[in-house]
Amino acid sequence: MIIQNSTINDIDEIFRLYKIATDFQKSKFFVHWPEFKRELIETEIGESRQWKMMIDGRIACIWATTFNDPQIWGERDRDPALYIHRIATNPDFRGNNFVARIVEWAEQYARENDKSYIRMDTIGENRGLIEHYKKCGFEYLGYHKLDSIEGLPEHYALADACLFERKIVK
Repeated sequence: MIIQNSTINDIDEIFRLYKIATDFQKSKFFVHWPEFKRELIETEIGESRQWKMMIDGRIACIWATTFNDPQIWGERDRDPALYIHRIATNPDFRGNNFVARIVEWAEQYARENDKSYIRMDTIGENRGLIEHYKKCGFEYLGYHKLDSIEGLPEHYALADACLFERKIVK
C-alpha cells in the first residue's frame, strides 16, 4: 500500500470513484454527493491536496485534505487542524477499513505540518458512518448547522453537518 498525491492523469478514475460512491449514497440515503466540478478536483491536485492509496498499481481509495475549513468549523477553524474530505473507495477494495489507514497516515501528516487535530464532517444522519468514524478514534461532536453554504458543494444545503475530531498525540 502506497499513499501519494493524485496527479492530473488520475482525474478520470477520481470521478469514476466519486460517481460510484454517489450512486451508493443515493441508494441508501437522502443526502448524497453532487457531481463535483472538475475545477475543484484540478485545484486540489494542483495544490497537492488530493490523495490516493495505491495497491498493486491500482487506485484503491481517494480523499482530499485542507488545513482550513472555516465555513464548516467556524471558530474552531482557528485550531491547527488537518481536514479530510470525500473519502471514496474503489469497490474492488471494499472491506479493508481504509479510514483507519487514512487516519494513521493523517496523524503523521498532521504532525509533519504542526497540526493538533484531524477533523472530518459528514452531512445528514448516517448512523453507520458516525459509528465507523468513532471506531476509528474520532470524537463525535454532534450536529452543526452551517451559517452559510455559499461556495460549498450542494449537498451541504440538504442537512446539518456532523462533526468529528481526533486530537493528535505529539
